[in-house]
Amino acid sequence: MSKSTALGLCLLAATSACLADGNGPLLLQEPSVSATQLVFAFAGDLWIAPRTGGEAKRLTTGTGVESGPSFSPDGKWVAFTGQYDGNTDVFVVSAEGGVPKRLTYHPSADVAAGWTPDGKKVLFSSNRNSYSRFAELYLADLNGGLEEKLPLPAGYDGSFSADGKHLAYVPMGRAFSAWKRYR
Repeated sequence: MSKSTALGLCLLAATSACLADGNGPLLLQEPSVSATQLVFAFAGDLWIAPRTGGEAKRLTTGTGVESGPSFSPDGKWVAFTGQYDGNTDVFVVSAEGGVPKRLTYHPSADVAAGWTPDGKKVLFSSNRNSYSRFAELYLADLNGGLEEKLPLPAGYDGSFSADGKHLAYVPMGRAFSAWKRYR
């Protein structure tokens, strides 16, 4: 089964679980798929559901907005961008649920983008050290410590190869998101 087909089936299952109140379609966003589960953003929180279908359960319940979930390679952790206490930072939470762990503390916005193949570090973008408004890519270790800047001139999103030796990245941010045929 192709990745897009599996993702579509999981979103359909999660949607049907969330439609219990009968209000119609929901705007489920930013899905990430592991071997057994699907996580997505809805109503400012993260939700998780089995890939085989079933009821979606709320993974985060913080007072801020959580977005951009991404499963670790082993599927045990979910990295995400959290907006708590007036700041945007990178967090991780167990796929089983629990209290999110904050990985970044910089006053600039840090946005989660993915994982290293070994699952020990989270890739994120930030304009914390740029001389203008562009973002750069960094790595945050799950065990804490200073973030590591990647040796690239700019970067907004990226993904490591399976062996971790190469990185495909987006050097320029989107000027705007186009929405067509919406109601």
